[in-house]
Amino acid sequence: MSLLQKLFGSGKKDQAPTPQEGIQRLRDIEEMLTKKSDFLEKKVDQELATAKKHGTKNKRVALQALKRKKRYEKQLQNIDGTLSTIEYQREALENASTNTEVLKVMGSAAKALKGAHNNMDVDKVHDLMDEVAEQNEIANEISDAISNPIGFGQDVDDDDLMAELEELEQQDIEEQLLDVTGPSADLPSVPVSEPVEKRKAAVADDDDEMNQLAAWAS
Repeated sequence: MSLLQKLFGSGKKDQAPTPQEGIQRLRDIEEMLTKKSDFLEKKVDQELATAKKHGTKNKRVALQALKRKKRYEKQLQNIDGTLSTIEYQREALENASTNTEVLKVMGSAAKALKGAHNNMDVDKVHDLMDEVAEQNEIANEISDAISNPIGFGQDVDDDDLMAELEELEQQDIEEQLLDVTGPSADLPSVPVSEPVEKRKAAVADDDDEMNQLAAWAS
């Protein structure tokens, strides 16, 4: 099969190509037009060189070369426009193909999700969650009951314990006050007799008076 037949079909009524086939055909056309564009660019360069070479020596040859150059440039311009159109169409087809594949996958996923939910009833799920919550509450109550000791000091009133504690604190305060203002045993004792120094001074005074009296009597 020739390239043209491959690109445009054999003339028979063919089935619509798949997106991948359409994309491939557009790429083939792009490749063909790109090669033709490269060929025409070389021809333009050649004709320009010919025109420069014969410009002053043979104007007729130079003018013919410039005319061919203009035709080649026109073809290049048309090819560039065609390539832009084909590129735009190929990108649109690629996006459409991608979207198609995404939709297929999403459709398959939706079917799988629906299949997974076939055996589920929303009301039953709610009932199950309510039952789970109820069982959790019962478990918490059991745990609290087990952790609350029975007969181990729970028969003592907290108010009685607080009153006893306050009484002990009051006794401690009174004992501290007694230590500060207690018996005088810890204080220095009051002297019951005159100090030795004072007695010596009194004896010395008596001796002086006796001496004076003896001196007068003699």
